[in-house]
Amino acid sequence: MTVDKIKFGTDGWRAIIAQDFTVYNVGRVSQGLATWLLKSNSKPTVVLGHDCRFGGALFCETVAKVLCNNGVKVLLAKGFVSTPMISYGVLELKADQGVVITASHNPPSYNGYKLKGAHGGPSNPADIAAVEALIPEEVNIPSEGLEHWKSKGLLEYVDLEDMYVDYLRRKFDFNALSKSPFKLAYDAMYGAGQNVIRRVLPGTVLLHCENNPGFMGQAPEPLDKNLRELSQVIKRTPELKIGLATDGDADRIGLYDEDGNFVDAHHILLLLIHYLHKYKGMTGKVAIAFSVTDRVKRMCEAYGLPVEVTPIGFKYISEIMTKEDVLVGGEESGGIAVKGHIPERDGIYDGLALYEFMSKSGKTLKELCQEVYDVVGTFVYDRNDLHIDNDKKNAIITKAQNDEYPAFGKYKFNRRETIDGVKYHLENGGWVMLRASGTEPLLRVYAEGNSKEETADILENVKKTIL
Repeated sequence: MTVDKIKFGTDGWRAIIAQDFTVYNVGRVSQGLATWLLKSNSKPTVVLGHDCRFGGALFCETVAKVLCNNGVKVLLAKGFVSTPMISYGVLELKADQGVVITASHNPPSYNGYKLKGAHGGPSNPADIAAVEALIPEEVNIPSEGLEHWKSKGLLEYVDLEDMYVDYLRRKFDFNALSKSPFKLAYDAMYGAGQNVIRRVLPGTVLLHCENNPGFMGQAPEPLDKNLRELSQVIKRTPELKIGLATDGDADRIGLYDEDGNFVDAHHILLLLIHYLHKYKGMTGKVAIAFSVTDRVKRMCEAYGLPVEVTPIGFKYISEIMTKEDVLVGGEESGGIAVKGHIPERDGIYDGLALYEFMSKSGKTLKELCQEVYDVVGTFVYDRNDLHIDNDKKNAIITKAQNDEYPAFGKYKFNRRETIDGVKYHLENGGWVMLRASGTEPLLRVYAEGNSKEETADILENVKKTIL
């Protein structure tokens, strides 16, 4: 029997449920993890949990049984949890590793397996590669249930949601936030953040905060096209001044201003740098993924902050955060970490920080974005996800890497970079980037222009050129 090699992408291993993401393959990955852990620790401990996706509890049980069978102690979360809850739990409980069964923002047919390090963030690339190399072709999944392993002292249940909520209550003044003049709406996208905002901000307008493993057929990714209902609720409710959305495992963020206009991750990154440095006097390096706007570099230059650009994947940013003093680290996809918190993306924490910014400054999100524009200039970003087969996707990327696109219609470029994907710096001051998804058959086309119309035109010209 030929067994497929399991490969971890930019953020864990993801695959279609019942096709490649099976109980047996989850067991294989768990055996590889156990073997790796036992190389350096005779009695390792793993914090384990799942989000709201289909099969989460079943796959989690498989992970627990394989790990326990190898003598690895498992601290198993009660109910569904977010990825930041697992990362915080690893740090707080002084565990050696964290595992989250989640496919994050992927379509509902997917599930996935994320690894979290003892530092409270994504495992570093070297450790992930080491685990991947140890995944066996065959695995013994024990028949004994979880109660058996609990009786052996190898499994213990923990309430990570309570721990995380208590932590947030220490970090933010919810008494003050509850009296904020800016009323908040929150869209959980049927994801794992749904209980937290309900608990810490009881007056919030809640959308899609029910357990629905199919996400109503939509990928739980906090993009404007997936959040039209949140936008409409804000537009027809004058007292609502901010909309917050998080993805399936609540580590990514999307925002809406008081007019129901989407505020993307580039703007959120700039807002957080502006708040933490200009208003709170904090310093440190800013670490950004290759697909982030160059306006971040412009703001950091104005504020005297160092910048480092990484390949795509928050694990690269997290690794920097464990070694250096980092103020903000983030990606175009809405995964952002801030100083004073764990080195992990956390949509709820970031949303609360910006809600605090509004409440303390007395300014709306639109007014705060204008403060950002005063520093870096106005810009509009958008992204096209082109669903094409892998052969076509790879052919386009190969052409881009070989510099075979001289221009994109009327849009010419001055230079190109190939850190991760191919980024073109346009003569009009904007940019275009082409990058193949590591987890799905799609090509991502990123673009930034000086207006909404120009950005849409850039994307259309790119599409006509490459397809």
